[in-house]
Amino acid sequence: RTDSTRLSDDIVLELREYIFSNYGKEFLPSEPRVFKKKKTSQDAHEAIRPTMMKHTPKYVKKFLSKEQFALYELIWNRFAACQMNPAILETTTVLIEGGQYLFKATDSVYVFRGFLQVYDDALEQDEKMQDDDPELTEKKIPLHIQKEQKVSLESLIPHQHFTKPPARYSESTLVKELESLGIGRPSTYASIVSTIQEREYVSQNERRLFPSVLGMDVNKILVHNFPEIFNVTFTAKMEEELDTIASGSAEYKKVLDDFYHPFIKSLEHAEAQEHALPHEMQTEAHGEICDKCSSKMIEKWGRNGKFLACSAYPECKNTRPIKSEAKELAKPTGETCDKCGNPMVFKKSRFGQFMGCSNYPECKNIKPITMGVKCPTCNAGDIIERKSKRGKSFYGCSRYPECDFVSWDKPVNKVCDSCNNNYIVQKYTAKRGSYLTCPSCKAEIMQEEQAG
Repeated sequence: RTDSTRLSDDIVLELREYIFSNYGKEFLPSEPRVFKKKKTSQDAHEAIRPTMMKHTPKYVKKFLSKEQFALYELIWNRFAACQMNPAILETTTVLIEGGQYLFKATDSVYVFRGFLQVYDDALEQDEKMQDDDPELTEKKIPLHIQKEQKVSLESLIPHQHFTKPPARYSESTLVKELESLGIGRPSTYASIVSTIQEREYVSQNERRLFPSVLGMDVNKILVHNFPEIFNVTFTAKMEEELDTIASGSAEYKKVLDDFYHPFIKSLEHAEAQEHALPHEMQTEAHGEICDKCSSKMIEKWGRNGKFLACSAYPECKNTRPIKSEAKELAKPTGETCDKCGNPMVFKKSRFGQFMGCSNYPECKNIKPITMGVKCPTCNAGDIIERKSKRGKSFYGCSRYPECDFVSWDKPVNKVCDSCNNNYIVQKYTAKRGSYLTCPSCKAEIMQEEQAG
């Protein structure tokens, strides 16, 4: 199981013999290492591990695909490393006085590689790459520095830092947060992340999750009406109560009654008060008056987005669209419908933006929004942006399913100077930000070229 840390005595003994034979006694702890299991761990099964130590990554590589081998090597390395001695680092700190200022530099070197030796053996190619990368090999502190040594200032680089807010959650950091709070289980994390995107409570931009207005409003409504349930301690408390049932110290009916009766009252109260919203959410549509009863109109959410509703509901059930949003959604594209000749306008669905006929519903013609890049596979279709079921953007051919070209990275209409590939892609990492690269030869576009 993914959340179990338990290993059988037989495989641990076999692993210890392997470590002694292949790495030496200095890498082997005096006793087998036992890891404390998480409170939420389901320990009925062993941890995921190799079946036998003779099945090393090198031995099984010829039998596996590239993806299978990457996964097997990951499991093998982690398994072997967990029963090895820790790595030891020696940290050096240098303080340099410069007039009224004090400069500090810290650097570390490995005295003993320990469990990292497993990864060193597997990443010989990466070590070669690090040798060629000055950023990875450059040391902050020169060798043979002496106490009270005189130094001279060669250059001064002013650099100002500003306090930054915490980074937005990515899918992986959100799962880690759920795990740390005891919310959900490994089997439900994926569905939680996909649901909040499918329902457009959040949108994903550069691998970060940003709450939508709908998501924030839904959150306020639920917390306002069900404060006991929408609390990070609720799941952990529920797990504890289930444990008391399993141990026999509590009756299941009493535990269910303690939850159900207060919950059903809160639910009935929320259903009876359609306008039972937090005060700050009762947004008045300024200047908008109900044309049926002259009451003020307020903004409300429906399955198709925001709309105006009469504040005298349920006596008056008048509703109408918000003019500004309707106008925005009906923004013309500059193209005409090839079926009826009316202007085409931008529209939006849960799968992303598209072009639709302004004469809808009389004319239901639609077109995808292309990116100006021809499909590199069929050279007939155009590349368009699509949305997966989990709300993540990807790019594919407009002729799908006749052409199955797909890319997670955004194609850019530029020929690669290195290999003449007819397009390049835009990538993003948290460390480097946005950059351009060729999907064929992997050549990267320099910042100057990208800016130009």
